[in-house]
Amino acid sequence: MTTGSGIPVRRFHDASSDDASQLDRAWYDRLRDAAGRTSVARFDVPVRDGRAWPVRAGQVCRITTIEGPQAGDLNAWSLHDPRERFWAARTRMLEGTHVTTYSRLWSTRPFHRPMLTLIADTLPTTPSARGARCHDLLGTGCDPFIWKLKNGVDFDRTCYNNLARSIAPFHLTEFDVHDVVNLFMSTGLEPSTGMYFMEPVPAKRGDFVELFAEIDVLLALSSCPAGDISIPHLGTDRGDPSPTCRPLGVEVFDVDPALLAGWRSPERVVTGPVYGDMEPRS
Repeated sequence: MTTGSGIPVRRFHDASSDDASQLDRAWYDRLRDAAGRTSVARFDVPVRDGRAWPVRAGQVCRITTIEGPQAGDLNAWSLHDPRERFWAARTRMLEGTHVTTYSRLWSTRPFHRPMLTLIADTLPTTPSARGARCHDLLGTGCDPFIWKLKNGVDFDRTCYNNLARSIAPFHLTEFDVHDVVNLFMSTGLEPSTGMYFMEPVPAKRGDFVELFAEIDVLLALSSCPAGDISIPHLGTDRGDPSPTCRPLGVEVFDVDPALLAGWRSPERVVTGPVYGDMEPRS
């Protein structure tokens, strides 16, 4: 691969390569398209609020813009060990800056394995005129600190607050909140400056993403207080985005056990000891 100037470019990860990080797309297609699912949990994430819930390995979770365009901030942890959690940086390197069908969400070192695989996405995959794409791993969730810094006010309905409150019943704290998948958001980087930019959420009522749980996970989702991102919410030109805020819908499904025949949760990547022999260095 080369740039327009003829300079060779090497991607960190080549999806056409044959290595241990590849996935069987046909299998995930069958999982997505097969009949016989059973709904085992269904609820809404209210406006400017958050919810957390478990999804077991082999289940499918659907997140829907039930009333129209709305940004959602998604966090993920191993249900059994929250030290293993979603790792945005490595996922960017392996899957790209924006995720869609067949993208996987990878966990932190030293676990380093797929936690979730996107198996359906009804949002546009073609970049906008400015190069924005949906479901980004570039930005992080809004928090009270950026609201105070940019707006000079205290505000406790940010994604950070919503996520922290939602995971508290699972014995996690705000220190466990980490970088998110910005679901449904349309974002990019300005070519001239490299600065992050946001466009209004292009989702319509009923759009959704589906995630297959590769391991037992705890998910948490905030219905972003910036709504559909059509009104600036930070800085001197900010307005009031509350009229553009909408709930999000969540549903968890069991799938036909026959579809999971031969499948098993991915193991963590095992390497040699990180600390070596710990011999003193001269």
